[in-house]
Amino acid sequence: MLRPQGRRGEVLAELYTDFPERFAERRVLSGLAANGSRCELHLEEHWFHKGGVVLKFAGVDSIGDAEQLAGMEVQIPGEQRAELEQGSAYVSELVGCEVWVHAQPDDKLLGEIADVDLSGGAAPLLVVRNVEGQEYLVPYAEDFLQSVDLALGRIQMKLPEGLLELQAPLSGEETQRQKLEAEEARAAGQLRKREKRR
Repeated sequence: MLRPQGRRGEVLAELYTDFPERFAERRVLSGLAANGSRCELHLEEHWFHKGGVVLKFAGVDSIGDAEQLAGMEVQIPGEQRAELEQGSAYVSELVGCEVWVHAQPDDKLLGEIADVDLSGGAAPLLVVRNVEGQEYLVPYAEDFLQSVDLALGRIQMKLPEGLLELQAPLSGEETQRQKLEAEEARAAGQLRKREKRR
């Protein structure tokens, strides 16, 4: 939930659900605060507004009341989630799974899914973190998936050649070369400024 929307305690919230029509059926929701505390919320009304949803809860009747809900996440119990079509998964089911990539001669562990970025592109991006803390963004695309076993927490992928290399950290030599190039460019720019002043 983002902020108050109106004067009667309404709250504007971002939509992260693929099933916004379910607000019509749900009356009792759970609010999860940033500190981990929970509260039960009784939904009285809702309507969609500029890509989000405005929620009106019982007992939340003023701007001040609504401000108390800002930053909270609205949730439902796992057993009430909608059934997904074959091959789909909830973000919460993906987070924590290991991602293994096809490599010769053996498959290799890329890392663990730390998050899923749904903000753009045709496919969600898995944020995969390895043991060194390096992160890779891997498209969760059907073309790259070999197998998904959510019960085992294992996703097997065959990625296009070079995808991971594009995201690899720079070597010490490459970092040094970039610094030298930046210093040379800066020096050249200062020289041009001095020449213009003459």
